[in-house]
Amino acid sequence: MAIENKAKKNGFLVQKLRNFFEHRALWMYLLCDEARKKGLDPEKFAPAAIRRCGCFHGADAAQRSGGNTSLRSMKKQIFPGAGKMIFEMKFLRCDDNHFDVDFHYCPLVNSWQKQGCGDGEIDRMCQWAMEGDRGIAEAFGAELQLNKTIAHGDGVCELRFVRSRSN
Repeated sequence: MAIENKAKKNGFLVQKLRNFFEHRALWMYLLCDEARKKGLDPEKFAPAAIRRCGCFHGADAAQRSGGNTSLRSMKKQIFPGAGKMIFEMKFLRCDDNHFDVDFHYCPLVNSWQKQGCGDGEIDRMCQWAMEGDRGIAEAFGAELQLNKTIAHGDGVCELRFVRSRSN
C-alpha cells in the first residue's frame, strides 16, 4: 500500500483553505501522540470523540436546513463549493437517499505525511477521522460506506452516504 496523494489544483486560495484542514489533522495527530506518550491508547477514545464532533456538526447542519435531513440537504450544508476544491471532489450521485462523492486529494493525509507518519498509521488516523463523517451521516438518518481511501493507498476516497431510514 503506497499512498498517492498529489493535488492537481494548487491556487493560493485553495492552498490557504487546505491549510485549515491540515491544521485540524495536525491537532489530531499531536493529541494522539501525546496520549501514547502518557500510556493511553488513542484507539480507546479518539474515534468516539471524533464521532461526537461529527454528530454535533451534522445536527447543526440539519437545523440550518430547517430540519430537512435529505441527503440533498446534507450535500448543500456539508459540502459547499470550497470543500469541492479543497478535496478535489467529484459528485457522482445525489438524491434524497443517496449521495456518492469521490475525493481525489486529502489535506489530512498530507499533514500526517509531513509529520512522518507511516502508511499504516495514516490509514488508522484516516479511519478515526472518518468517524466525523459517519456522525454527520447519522445526524441525517444515513450511514457512510467508505469503499476506498487515499490513506489506504487506493488513490481516491469513495464516500457513499446511504439513507438508512425515512425522515
